[in-house]
Amino acid sequence: MSTELTWLGHSCFAICTEGCNLLVDPFLDDSPTAPLKADEIAADFVLLTHGHFDHVADAAAIATRTGATVVANFEIGEWLKGQGVAEENVVAMNTGGSAELAFGRAKMTLAHHSSGLPDGSYGGSAGGYILDLKGKRVYLAGDTSLFLDMKLYGMTGLDLAVLPIGDLFTMGPDDSIEAIKMLNPRQVVPCHYGTWPPISQDASAWADRVRSHTAAEPVVLAPGEKLRL
Repeated sequence: MSTELTWLGHSCFAICTEGCNLLVDPFLDDSPTAPLKADEIAADFVLLTHGHFDHVADAAAIATRTGATVVANFEIGEWLKGQGVAEENVVAMNTGGSAELAFGRAKMTLAHHSSGLPDGSYGGSAGGYILDLKGKRVYLAGDTSLFLDMKLYGMTGLDLAVLPIGDLFTMGPDDSIEAIKMLNPRQVVPCHYGTWPPISQDASAWADRVRSHTAAEPVVLAPGEKLRL
C-alpha cells in the first residue's frame, strides 16, 4: 500500500498510510478553499503544528467524533482536553521530541512562528513534523519563516517537503526557494497560500522557479487533489 497525500486547502492535508488516516491542521468548515467539511473527514490521527484558528479550528470536533489520536505540543494538548477530547487520545510532544505511532514515527521540528489559541490562551511553541511513513520521509514545515536548521533536516534525506509560500504570515516564494535548497527533497508541495487575497500567490510561477533553481520536483495540487508517494 502506497502513501497518499491529499491537499484539503490552506495547510490542511489528509495522509493515508499503513491503513491509517492522518489529518494535518484541520481547517475545513470555515475555509473558503476546503473541498470537504469536517463531518465528512475520516481520521485515525490528527497532527497539529500550532494553535492558530486556521490550523486547529475543527480539531476537537473531528477527534471527538472519530476517536482519533491527536498529536500536538503540550499546551495545545491540554487545551484540547478542555474542548472535550479524551485524555487518552492526546499525545503531547514538544520540539525535538519524537513518538512511535501506528503509522510510523513522528518527530516535532522547529518552526519560527507564533501560536496563540482561538480563545486567546497560550498555544506553546509552533512546530512542524518529520514523518517516517512506510519507507518515505515527509517534512511538514508548518507555518514558519526560513531558518538555517532546515539544512539539518535535509541531511536526513527527504522524499517530500510541504512548505508555506503565502508570505505575510509565513515565508514567501523567495525564501521557500532557499528552504528547498537546504532541505533538498525529492518533491515539494506548496501550501498556506490562495486562501484569502493577502496570501495569494502564483503557484505555477513558483513551480517554474523551483525547477530552475533547485533539484526538487514541484507538485502543485488543487484542493482535493492527491499525490501518491
